[in-house]
Amino acid sequence: MVSNKILVTGADGFIGSHLVERLVRSGRAVRAMVLYNARDSRGWLDHVSSEVSEQFEVFAGDVRDQGSVRGAMQGCEAVMHLAALIGIPYSYQVPYSYIDTNVVGTLNVLEAARGHPSVHVIQTSTSEVYGTAREVPITEAHALNAQSPYAASKIAADQLALSFHASFGLPVTVVRPFNTYGPRQSMRAVIPTIITQLARGEQRLRLGSLHPTRDLNFVADVTRAFEAALDAPAAIGQVVNVGSGYEISVGDLAKLIGEEMGACVEIVSEEARVRPQASEVERLLASNDRARALLGWTPQTPGKEGLRLGLRKTIEWFTQPVNLDSYRSGTYTV
Repeated sequence: MVSNKILVTGADGFIGSHLVERLVRSGRAVRAMVLYNARDSRGWLDHVSSEVSEQFEVFAGDVRDQGSVRGAMQGCEAVMHLAALIGIPYSYQVPYSYIDTNVVGTLNVLEAARGHPSVHVIQTSTSEVYGTAREVPITEAHALNAQSPYAASKIAADQLALSFHASFGLPVTVVRPFNTYGPRQSMRAVIPTIITQLARGEQRLRLGSLHPTRDLNFVADVTRAFEAALDAPAAIGQVVNVGSGYEISVGDLAKLIGEEMGACVEIVSEEARVRPQASEVERLLASNDRARALLGWTPQTPGKEGLRLGLRKTIEWFTQPVNLDSYRSGTYTV
């Protein structure tokens, strides 16, 4: 299912900006929806490569507003819905905002798409909806278990999307990435937190819990899966995990990044950075069998060596002074 014009919501964010770049380079017409602001900032889209920057349309709006979403979707044959609040600790503080953006925003996207029944909706999920793994690797049949308000909002959004497929025949695919990393990621994620502290010569690396494991995926792999979902009619009505099938603990990840950056530091766990015990997702490890079968997708940076390769590209970007200067490593970002 190839679309003439693709709407990307959340295009100003980390994954969204990389996805816009990929789609443009693939020759697709893209409308990038960014959150309106008086400074006319396009978020990370202001930092995409020069050969891409003038090749897509920008629509400033807000997914929480029905009219804004309807306007953004005019003339589009697919919508890749990435707009969301994603910081887990912040969801403890402002859960209503997560419902407003992640659930109501998704409802607005679905209702707008229902006015154009041929519009293919790619709903962005998260591995956080599974909670701590009950069995591994985690397949799409794994039980859903919200251990944070963020995870609860994403479960609700995913189920809304699937209900619109079942109830109205709306073409919906739920793409469920496991932990994504790469250039332009925010400081609320662990890899930028580690890299920026080491890049500034910190001798004590301050992190949260060190024992949980994560299935980490380089952003180029993740955006490749999103694009593949556009062209995969067999995936309509399905949830598809996007994960590497390799897990590493936060503590071992910090050591690995230290090796790549030539740093040997003390790693300490700070109480302020630790999630409430029952809210911590202890283990995530993906099965990507369905992605392989329905999308023809496998990770290009698999296993420990693939992780090293992705980390080197990420470290290279973050340690460029112009990029490092835009991050605050001395404070905890919620």
